Amino acid sequence: MLEDLKLRVMNVAKQAQREGMCKHKSGNFSARDEETGLVVITPTSVDREDLVVPDMVVMDLDANVVENQTGLRPTSESLMHLKIYQTRPDVRAIAHTHSQFATTFAVLEKPIPAVVYEIANLNCSKARIPVAPYGRPGTPALADSVVDSVKEADVLLLQGHGSVAVDEDNIDEAYLKVCYIEELAELYYHALTANGGQEPKSFPVEELQKWEYPKEIKFPNA
Repeated sequence: MLEDLKLRVMNVAKQAQREGMCKHKSGNFSARDEETGLVVITPTSVDREDLVVPDMVVMDLDANVVENQTGLRPTSESLMHLKIYQTRPDVRAIAHTHSQFATTFAVLEKPIPAVVYEIANLNCSKARIPVAPYGRPGTPALADSVVDSVKEADVLLLQGHGSVAVDEDNIDEAYLKVCYIEELAELYYHALTANGGQEPKSFPVEELQKWEYPKEIKFPNA
């Protein structure tokens, strides 16, 4: 069932571990099949490099396990993934990581402002990466905690926990966005450090909303 989607989610999970975005079996990933509405999600407490396609778990949006071929349980944070899909029906994929700089600002409960223009690609309606309030991992409280933030942006921090990114297309793009969170967090950290703790300049929402592909570029037969 959904073998191609399982493969893509598994490959991204392995990539995240290799690139240091998810250490010590942390983090989780999922993708929703548009036709069936079912969700493929990573299992709990498994070294990513040991994963094989049959290990991936299939669930419905009511938290029912539809398929777990090797008997593994879905991530304990499945409720958060399902709540995001319910809140944002446009979302097709979710990446949750525990990368170092992003998690530092999550611990500080500090949103990351638009210090570089690339944040315009992350659908941040308030020109920041917001912080969702604390919810204990694996509980409905965690799932409920992300609702407002995921309505505000495609990227967010979880207080004292890590970061989350969503995408309307696929799991590869969701992972790319969560990598952008880490890069922006590192840039923001270095800017604060170099500036003696003073806030650096950041872009307002209005400026970010003005971006468009340059009209001056011309294509043949256009």
